[in-house]
Amino acid sequence: MSETQTEVKNLLKGGEFLVKTSNYIDTFTPEDLNEEQQMIIDTVVSFVENEIVPIYDKIETQEPGVAVSLLEKAGELGLLGLAIPEQYGGMGKDFNTNSLLVEYMARARSFSLSVGAHIGIGTLPIVYFGNDQQKEYYLPKLATGELKACYCLTEPSSGSDALGAKTTAILNEEGTHYIVNGQKMWITNSGFADVFIVFCQIDGNKFSCLILEKDMEGLTLGAEEKKMGIKGSSTRQVFLENVKVPKENLLGEIGKGHLIAFNILNIGRYKLAAGVLGASKMALEQSATYANERFQFKVPIASFGAIQYKIAEMATRIYALQSACYRASDMIDNKEKELVAEGKNYQEAIMLAAEEYAIECSLLKFFGSEVLDYCVDENVQIHGGMGYSEELAAAASYRDARINRIFEGTNEINRLLSVDMLVKRAMGKKIDIFTPAMAVQKELMSVPDFSTEENNEPLSAEMKAVQNAKKAILMTAGYAAQKLMKELKNEQEILMNVADMLAEVFAMESTILRTQKLISIKGEPAYETQIDMTKVFVSDAMERLNLHGKHALQSFVEGDELRIMLMGLKRFTKFEIFNTKNARRRIAAKVLEEGKYSF
Repeated sequence: MSETQTEVKNLLKGGEFLVKTSNYIDTFTPEDLNEEQQMIIDTVVSFVENEIVPIYDKIETQEPGVAVSLLEKAGELGLLGLAIPEQYGGMGKDFNTNSLLVEYMARARSFSLSVGAHIGIGTLPIVYFGNDQQKEYYLPKLATGELKACYCLTEPSSGSDALGAKTTAILNEEGTHYIVNGQKMWITNSGFADVFIVFCQIDGNKFSCLILEKDMEGLTLGAEEKKMGIKGSSTRQVFLENVKVPKENLLGEIGKGHLIAFNILNIGRYKLAAGVLGASKMALEQSATYANERFQFKVPIASFGAIQYKIAEMATRIYALQSACYRASDMIDNKEKELVAEGKNYQEAIMLAAEEYAIECSLLKFFGSEVLDYCVDENVQIHGGMGYSEELAAAASYRDARINRIFEGTNEINRLLSVDMLVKRAMGKKIDIFTPAMAVQKELMSVPDFSTEENNEPLSAEMKAVQNAKKAILMTAGYAAQKLMKELKNEQEILMNVADMLAEVFAMESTILRTQKLISIKGEPAYETQIDMTKVFVSDAMERLNLHGKHALQSFVEGDELRIMLMGLKRFTKFEIFNTKNARRRIAAKVLEEGKYSF
């Protein structure tokens, strides 16, 4: 969306997609990108193709100076300053535009992590929480790439438990410097970073954040980690031994480091989803190209139904992820604009906007990283023996993808977080889940309505399926809360089942809304492949929803009570019969004709 566009959208609150109906008019899609945003995409693609692709090997072996030089070139193009306000040397672009950089930079493979860590978790803490002096000193140099940044949160004893950090910072007797001691690990960009965003405990138990610099005495680095994938990104341990840090380098407030860590993670989770979207598209392109070129039994393997299934399923999952990503990005973007209009400054507005949609960010993080895992795995399979060889890119794509289920909070943590946040918002009356949940219970006790309403709207059956799927979630989660009460928080398997159902619903609805919007513009014949992908995704998602719900219910309900609940689940996840085989063949034909994902 253009920064000058002022239309008011009907904004849902975070998590409210579960209990409210959206419409395609208010839904942002990739087809809505403006000319300036397309120019930025073109700039990123050109940079990757001309500067990155020719020297992949040098990046993968971490040839000295290569990553630093490339970051500086990206800075010259303005790519490192998209999220930095203009007054500090950046371009001050909106959230949608910043997301595009991450998506299309994914084609740079390992180097995309160097860029992502620098512009995201390395720079954004100063953008959002720095004081005027810190912003004036650091941001212009971070925007150009003169300074490179990294983010130091994880420690040997604290991964998912970020607040359990043991790194200490004690103010010296003169009251001028913090003396910092501790150890950080898995720090991306640490091998060449100039700026270190370090989380620590001040006065023993006040979780806080300091800005350190590489030349500070006592800051040393471990050797480069030998990793399964993303080999071209610098990852080292950071050792801090009596490092003297000026007290002016405190970022934010003492004891408020969690605000920095968690809000940056919210944005990081969304950005990860955008990145894996780009990587998934690249994996599909590799698959389509190879399938067209590889002949067996005197025909291209692209002609085989088994291969077409894989190609179509990759495209379908990517289409769903892409639709959900752009929808969520615009939710954050519009919330930020709304808060600015209410008088919040830019930094506070974007932070609060990301916090508002933290549930969606967590859902997209685990959903997206698992879409990528599917794509890279099938990419190797389509390549056969060559997929296992380092001669082609399929093997590297496979290895590089695996970290995404661990980055930015493991997928397990994000599943648990998404449900926990939803429950807390319901309990705090920020969103009303109880009223629709009670309505679902009442509906379960009534005689089913088997009548069929005439509805000629495109994808009306699919949208009805989404509304029923929401009822399935409300039924399952609501009954679990009733039966288990306070013990529910300890039933991680059930919570993860519910999280999977939530992700399926958000993806389904986003996909349908996008396709309905396209149809409203040019009609159904122009978007036959998008309609096929939507129908296939919804058809399969409803089956997955039934399975997740069944696994949850049968773990805490028994006997006749269970049979009644499973009947209700079946009722809410029922979907019309659809020939997914033929639809997948049509989808595959389009992708193979284009040789890439072109939607």
